[in-house]
Amino acid sequence: MATISGLSAAALHSLSPSDIDFLQSLPKAELHAHLNGSIPLQTLVDLAEHLTPSVDLTTGEMTETITRLRSGLTLNEISEFFPLFRTIYPLISTPSALGRITRDVLHSFLKAQTVPPIGFTYTPVPECTYIELRTTPRATAHMSKYTYLTTVLDEVEKFSAGQAALIVSIDRRMSEADAKECVDLAIALRTAGRRVVGLDLCGDPAKGDVTIFQKHFKRGKDAGLGVTLHIAEAKTSTTAESLALLDWRPDRLGHATFLSDEHKALFFADVLQPDSSSSSTIKPNSVQPWDPEHPSHVIYLAAYRRHLERIQEESTEPEEARRMLSYHLDADKGARRAALKDIEALSKRNGAVYKPCIEICLSSNLLTKSVKSLESHHIQYYLANDHPITICTDDTLPFRTTLLGEYALLLAKPPLGLGLSREQVQKIAAMSMRARFN
Repeated sequence: MATISGLSAAALHSLSPSDIDFLQSLPKAELHAHLNGSIPLQTLVDLAEHLTPSVDLTTGEMTETITRLRSGLTLNEISEFFPLFRTIYPLISTPSALGRITRDVLHSFLKAQTVPPIGFTYTPVPECTYIELRTTPRATAHMSKYTYLTTVLDEVEKFSAGQAALIVSIDRRMSEADAKECVDLAIALRTAGRRVVGLDLCGDPAKGDVTIFQKHFKRGKDAGLGVTLHIAEAKTSTTAESLALLDWRPDRLGHATFLSDEHKALFFADVLQPDSSSSSTIKPNSVQPWDPEHPSHVIYLAAYRRHLERIQEESTEPEEARRMLSYHLDADKGARRAALKDIEALSKRNGAVYKPCIEICLSSNLLTKSVKSLESHHIQYYLANDHPITICTDDTLPFRTTLLGEYALLLAKPPLGLGLSREQVQKIAAMSMRARFN
């Protein structure tokens, strides 16, 4: 039986039976679901009963975690979420336990449950039409990373290719060697005909140097794997890192909570891009990019600000010189030149429109307090700009939600939901199906 409470439950309770029937009828894809974060609570309880206490995990710690999950998590920030998995990993360290949780997670999404969640009376149907389950391969005393992946795939492939596939996640805390191994495995398994469809970059956003992974993600993309990246997930996520990750040109973006307007202007086609039919955006006797009327004005301003900041940070001029007008004029001139070069480069690169689908996880963002409210959620920007999005659960276990509950947050009237029309919600569901890697 699914567990749902809190924000998504309140939104679902507010809907009429007709509204719920409508949401259930929509073909929809779940494209951002972490295996270990989506384990049904009863499955976790069953595995815990057979736990052998160790130095890694005591019975008391496991009991405390299950109690917290049953009552619902209260988090002050996203960094408090990741330590929870320390108590889950020891429970799934064998192929049999891993196979069990994978089977139960897939069934929770793709099979109709026998009864609805407590407090609801609707007739359950499968939560989604299709799922791309993601997980980071872990070597344990009982299995290698290869065995981990093939164990998960054995369960995934019990469903048709139109129902389920696997994304291999690379944890940003990994060494480059470990990341290389995971990408090698993903490519080899895909080449062998196994249902691996993509790569994901995940993990604590405060950890690791993501730049060391770029060449390995490129190898995966060249081998036909889709690429999705957790990006700008926390307030501590840096501008430099987000710029670097966007430059990988991922197919989808996870969360993208703190992407700035400058990021969006520089990389997305939500604003009119430079004319790709011309070799240059700068034409004699025409409106220039620094003029508000120019179609690339927003992009130009974003690039100008970034380069001006860089020039000032890299300057070796003494403080006295920095107060001179000539210093600021030179910095301004340098930033303008660099911004114009960026526009020229973007004009060539953006011959094809770049609109990576954003994986939106409403309950996750609200419960980790990365956003304050639905009203201020970044989904509003993407809806306003007709940017592709997909609605996802992220981790159903700690966030106590379902995909139906997440869609209820779209349809329910404010303040319980966004108050979108049925037509808008149907369009979002269709976007999710188009964004599949399979």
